[in-house]
Amino acid sequence: MKYYRIEVDKKVWNYLKGKAEPFEDTPNAVLNRLLFGEYDQTNEQIPVFPEGTPKGLEQILEVLFEIRKLGRTRSEATNNVACRRNTPPQTVSGKYCRELGKKAYEIDRLLQEPDLSGFKSLLENKFVHHRDLINSFFETLQEREVERR
Repeated sequence: MKYYRIEVDKKVWNYLKGKAEPFEDTPNAVLNRLLFGEYDQTNEQIPVFPEGTPKGLEQILEVLFEIRKLGRTRSEATNNVACRRNTPPQTVSGKYCRELGKKAYEIDRLLQEPDLSGFKSLLENKFVHHRDLINSFFETLQEREVERR
């Protein structure tokens, strides 16, 4: 499916955020539901984060979402996030490697944990002012994994 980039003002953006299911809906999914009364099953449903969330945290959580919810490899998830954000993949991988002080193989080890507790702890220590968001994200991630089984 081909996608188009549009710009909306803050009033429209806030309205869309108010209609979104946290950590599930993209703006496209919300518009699909509002305009056509249907849920867009083709959309990858990448989480939408509150205003003020650090971009690095957003990108890391998006990569985690793609890996755990959509079954992507770390490399595929990194490339998808980079493509969506119109940035080089190295910028995204820098968020979860350089900013977290880890090498790629260390990140891969953390991703192998069933409950991702090490990764969560790492994020909570790095983004101390966003612990509620991190906890909420991981709770939603775990709930969805249980539903999938």
